[in-house]
Amino acid sequence: MYSKDIETMPEKKMKELQLERLKWSVKHAYNNVPFYKKKYDEAGFHPEQLKSLDDMRRIPFLKKQDMRDNYPYGLFAVPLNKVVRVHASSGTTGNATVVGYTKNDVEVFAEVVARSLSAYGVTENDVVQVAYGYGLFTGGLGLHYGSEKLGALTVPISGGNTPRQLMLFKDFGTTVFCATPSYALNIADYIEKNMSDYKIEDTKLRIGVFGAEPWTEAMRTEIEKRLKIDAYDIYGLSEVIGPGVSCECSEKSGLHVFEDHFYVEIINPETGEVLPEGEKGEIVYTSLTKEAFPGIRYRSRDITRLYHDSCKCGRTLVKMDKVSGRSDDMLIIRGVNVFPSQVESVLMEIEGTEPHYQIIVDRKGSLDDIEVMVEVNERIFSDEIKVMNELSKKINDKFRSVLGINAKVTLSEPGSIPRSEGKAVRVVDKRKQ
Repeated sequence: MYSKDIETMPEKKMKELQLERLKWSVKHAYNNVPFYKKKYDEAGFHPEQLKSLDDMRRIPFLKKQDMRDNYPYGLFAVPLNKVVRVHASSGTTGNATVVGYTKNDVEVFAEVVARSLSAYGVTENDVVQVAYGYGLFTGGLGLHYGSEKLGALTVPISGGNTPRQLMLFKDFGTTVFCATPSYALNIADYIEKNMSDYKIEDTKLRIGVFGAEPWTEAMRTEIEKRLKIDAYDIYGLSEVIGPGVSCECSEKSGLHVFEDHFYVEIINPETGEVLPEGEKGEIVYTSLTKEAFPGIRYRSRDITRLYHDSCKCGRTLVKMDKVSGRSDDMLIIRGVNVFPSQVESVLMEIEGTEPHYQIIVDRKGSLDDIEVMVEVNERIFSDEIKVMNELSKKINDKFRSVLGINAKVTLSEPGSIPRSEGKAVRVVDKRKQ
């Protein structure tokens, strides 16, 4: 599924293709979605004014709350009899965000996921085990359809049931495993604690496709070491299409954005100002080919940067860094901005800690306090108060020097922090209770 003409297209030619498709997408949204027409009219913008990519700055943003306010079908641009599938967020903090797909949209979804798998070295000769959740969440069906599009044997096991996952690794000859990175670590823990006679080396597993939550380079190293695989990042949002918006290649040096289907910008999350290439900020997405749900300038809240380089894989598509966190997940502790992924990076550098942690934020009086619960591996865990106090101090010193915060560090015995078969719960914010 490597689309050489698209994936190695010169930057100038790609921008011409994007502008052509942008004009269609913006006009499609304006003419068929009352929300867009009203919003654009109020802003004094008309699709005919879109003459260059720079004119995108004149278009108002689409926010998650807009999707909730138009629940369930208010942002669809085609009649319901043309919609063949919907996906949606959990809706735990309000109405779910609902996204529709026409037959063509489903084909595009499968295509970008198949391209992603191809970039990792997956072929029709592979056995792809999909352990993302199936259902309204986009991950399971996204990887499933992409794997089938590529021609690989696809195992739709969904998340959870770890013993069965491991059984299928061996019995079905699984070569590619798709899941959240936290579940991959969960599987590694399970093997080490419950299956003394099970060796990952006895399987054919060679590639891991991980996404749906931010994860660090240190976590990649941990997963690769313990599961004996190459671990790759896949990125996407249900509000845009699902996984396959961007992906890593064999170089693991950033994620290539499939620019023929998605136009991306980086903005200052506070002001909305578009930032120059190379600067870090919030990434904004515009769909170029979506029929049922044309997302125009959707604010993702994901923090990253965009850049071009001469990637050894030959792809000329713009790259984005691994997402470091979300602007709405950012913790402000006594005036200091902290992302959970930064806490993870610090912990992964300290010998003796496990990649399982939880951040608890509370407010005492007018000040915010942060506690970090950290699992200690069996080699280091000790009943000796002196040993544990020294490790706790070492972690806190590192937090202070690297992140600029003081944190209460609570060391926990191995296996004490809840494991996840989907997205890990990294932050418990008691200030919201």
